Amino acid sequence: MLLIFASFVDLTSNQVVPRTLKVNEPTEVLFPKDETVVVPIEVSPPFLGTYFNGFKEALAFKESSGNYFVTNTLGYLGKYQFGVGTLKLVGISNTSKFLNDPILQEKAFETNIARNKWIMRRDIERFVGKRIKGVQITESGMLAAAHLAGPGNVMKYLRSYGRVNTKDAYGTSIDKYIKKFSGYDLSFVSAERNPKI
Repeated sequence: MLLIFASFVDLTSNQVVPRTLKVNEPTEVLFPKDETVVVPIEVSPPFLGTYFNGFKEALAFKESSGNYFVTNTLGYLGKYQFGVGTLKLVGISNTSKFLNDPILQEKAFETNIARNKWIMRRDIERFVGKRIKGVQITESGMLAAAHLAGPGNVMKYLRSYGRVNTKDAYGTSIDKYIKKFSGYDLSFVSAERNPKI
């Protein structure tokens, strides 16, 4: 059974619209009063000084814009873009856990810096303060370059006085990192032989 209910209005009735509801002239629209202006946001790395926190945040900004949860096109992981091999060297085998744990990423960075400082300790003593290709060699520049290309490649660069200048897959060279990250004070970072987390 189908029921249909309908309602009809008698259009012939003489209902009158109240005078206050009638519109007799155009009404000025007052919205929007102000023009919306969108100011583009310029992203810049946080400046945290020339000590260790400033160094690691500047390096993280260069590597991943400071994003803990990113994996790049080559499979490097996290805020500091670690490779699987480097993670194993510092005692991390679970990459999923690493990628989802910011505290572990910070510990891995600190451990790897201590490891690289140990490996390059003699070259740090020998080359800091010298100029190669017009660039002042600093401990922080060397450690940043070691993060990019490994401590062995940085030592080859230094010992060849810049003739062996390794680049990563994106074209960033050792000398660019040495220059970009020079001048940070990493004196409190202890050099450690084979440190593990």
